[in-house]
This record gives sequence, structure tokens and C-alpha cells, in this order.
Amino acid sequence: MDTAIEIRDLTKTYGTRRGLTGLTLDVRAGEVFGYLGPNGAGKSTTIRLLLDLIRPTSGTATVLGLDPLRDGVALRRRVGYLAGDFVVDGRQKVRECLRFLGALRGGVAPARIEDLADQLGLDQNATIKSLSKGNRQKVGLVQAFMHTPELLILDEPSSGLDPLMQQTFLDLVTEAAAAGQTVFMSSHIMDEVEAVADRIAILRDGALVALDTVADLRASAVRRIEVSFGHRVRIEEFRGLPGITEPILDTTETTLRAQLTGTPDALIKAAARHTVTALHTTEPHLDEIFHAHYAAAPQPAA
Repeated sequence: MDTAIEIRDLTKTYGTRRGLTGLTLDVRAGEVFGYLGPNGAGKSTTIRLLLDLIRPTSGTATVLGLDPLRDGVALRRRVGYLAGDFVVDGRQKVRECLRFLGALRGGVAPARIEDLADQLGLDQNATIKSLSKGNRQKVGLVQAFMHTPELLILDEPSSGLDPLMQQTFLDLVTEAAAAGQTVFMSSHIMDEVEAVADRIAILRDGALVALDTVADLRASAVRRIEVSFGHRVRIEEFRGLPGITEPILDTTETTLRAQLTGTPDALIKAAARHTVTALHTTEPHLDEIFHAHYAAAPQPAA
């Protein structure tokens, strides 16, 4: 199977409020797919539709080749899911809770649960209700990963985790992908998505505004570039070059600063007519790319 998730024109409305609008995308089998957007963008709505926790207003989705509505039981056997608001019985001890959830999965080797709990630093002797938000999130991560599912669907998975545990979580995602599992991960934390995702989608107000690899999104994003010369240059040489906007010279007229979109070829050729003493380019971070797409995207039509 080449595609783990297929979504076609998926729409969900809540009365007069729009949750998702005409979403179409594919998630390839074996990839880590980052699903980005601020709170309220439609990320959790998408995930709940994929798992038949809510029903679409229109459009279709298939997950692992199955219809979430018709094949829900068979599908959930093959999926590991962490909800954005993960909740379990607070009276249980962590060990009892995880073994109960493992039994619901048809049985999970205790050694697998122990290994995941140890990696995450999770105390299995504690009661659920005594745990901090971060430690409750660890319980959610263990139950999602423990049965080695074909597909992991993770909704804001690192919420509440400290930086060390965030890295441990990313290691788990990397290991899952290396083992051939597919990971669909929604988040508003750009750095963690950038670290592991093969491709990302950016959602705004229920509509898709970008879908590509991080590298290709970077290539099309605006970068800041600075060129220093061994002598004074004229700004007119650099105005109007393809991909160059807002070129300025410093007070000595020996350092050029500009914004660059796409290839720097034209700028490099223009600069090469002079003695270049330094060249510095600032690559955009994923959060800058996200905010640029989010700010530029038009509001969906009413």
C-alpha cells in the first residue's frame, strides 16, 4: 500500500461554524507527516473524522485502505491514537492502566510496555490522578506506541513534556518511521515537526494553505542575505534582480542586505563583478515559513 491516508474534499461544519473546508491530501505509507496550524485551525477535527469519532458533512476519507465508518473496528486495531485531550480513569495505577489498554489491543508484551515507560521516565507505580500533565501525556504516548501499529495518529503529542522528554518522543517517532510505520502528527510546535517530518501541511481556518517537504517550503520562502565587498558598490546594480527585494547598502556602501526568494544565481553573478569578502544567508525556520503562509492565506469564501 503506497498511501496510508487519502482525504478527498473533506468538509465538516458545526451549524454556522466551519471546522474543515474541502480538505484534499494524501499521506504516504511510511512517512512522518506533520500537520500544522494554531488552535482552532481544524487539526483535531481532521483527526476525529479519520477515526470516525465524528462524521463529515461531506467528502470522503480512507485510512489504511479502510472506510472509517464501515470498517471502524478493524481500522482501530491497526492504529495507535493519542488524543489531544487524553483522559483515562484516574483511580488506576499507571501499570494497571497500561496493561488493561494492552489487553484491549489483544495483548501487548509487558517488556514492550516496560521499555517505553523506562525511555519516557514514567513511574508505573503512581496513580493516574497523582500525575502531572506531562506524566499523563507519557501514559498516552506509551499506549499509542506499545502495540507497534501500522499508523500512529498523534494530536499535539508533546504537550506538557519537558525538553528532554520532547527529544525522547522525537526519537520514538524516528524509530517508528525506520520500522516502516506511518506517523500523522498534528502540532503547533514547529521545531519538533521540522526535526522529524518528511512532509508538512499547513492548515488555516479549516483550509489547506501549503503542502510540501520542509526543504521545498524553505526553497520557496524568503531568506535574508548579506554580501560584503572589498570596495564601494552602487545599489542600482542590484535593484530589479530576479528574486531580490528590498536591497539596501550600509553607510559605507560596502555591504548589501536584501531579501531573497528562490535561487541566488542572479545575485551571485552581479556580485561576482566585484571583490566579495563575505557572504551570509539566513535560512528561514519552519515557524517563519508557517507564519508567512498563515498571514498570506486568504480567508475561505463564505
